[in-house]
Amino acid sequence: MTKDRSLVIRGTISAGIGGIFWGLSGTCGQYLFSQCGADPLWVTCLRLLCAGTLMTLIALGKYRSDLINIWKEPKDVVMLLLFGLFGLMFCQYAYLSGISHSNAATTTVLQQLSLVIVMLISCLQSRRLPQKLQVLALILAFFGTFMISTGGNPAQMILSPQGLFWGISSAFAAAAYNLLSKGLLIRWSREAVCGIGMLFGGVVLSIYARLWTYDVTLPPAGWLSFACIVIFGTVIAFSFFLAGVRDAGPVRASMMGVTEPVAAAVFSACWLGTSFSTAELIGFAAIFITMLILAKTD
Repeated sequence: MTKDRSLVIRGTISAGIGGIFWGLSGTCGQYLFSQCGADPLWVTCLRLLCAGTLMTLIALGKYRSDLINIWKEPKDVVMLLLFGLFGLMFCQYAYLSGISHSNAATTTVLQQLSLVIVMLISCLQSRRLPQKLQVLALILAFFGTFMISTGGNPAQMILSPQGLFWGISSAFAAAAYNLLSKGLLIRWSREAVCGIGMLFGGVVLSIYARLWTYDVTLPPAGWLSFACIVIFGTVIAFSFFLAGVRDAGPVRASMMGVTEPVAAAVFSACWLGTSFSTAELIGFAAIFITMLILAKTD
């Protein structure tokens, strides 16, 4: 086996592991909401603050100059603050709110529609029509969303309006995350950008939510689940996925992102007993195929 081939295999596995950890963190969030009665706003605030602190400490050790020099570029500072608010803060809150109104698997699948949103925005920016494969992906995305929300019957809703709203909102937020971070990540390390962005978003949301007024009592299993969200679902998952992008390239890494909703579905079903109808599974499959198609297009 050649060295390049070995790197691709290692990178593909790393990206898949990152997706699995993200899926686990979503299920941990579902446990906090369904079994512990935790508030999504409280979880989002604390997650951003804790994960942001950890990411900033990592950047402090590896990319100290980035943490300092980024503040010398006014345009990057503005973009960084927008990224922290609309990319990180809103993305995390919408995602966890979606889980609280449905389940980890459904919200994670709906969040993958962000690929379709980014594709449409890219087409508008370049003033071109979508490619044939992209049109197919768009049709599959709408079909998948329809099956998940209605079970194939347009006269009924099997997914609550709140669950659908926050699931779609998390897709738009994830698209904003990708678009707002693009220029920043070209010039600065991901650890520095995400660490500062998480801390800024966490501080703003905590002030808005008056985090200090919350009186939260969780069982040991609840705190363990929260720790998994911060450590495995943020720092470790992030590190594995970045290693996958580095070794296997962004296309293969993105394709392995399909492990996230699959893992969320498996963990949710095995751990929390979440069941899925045939129509929902068909909708999941349609959106999985959408992800794979878009990962292979420009």
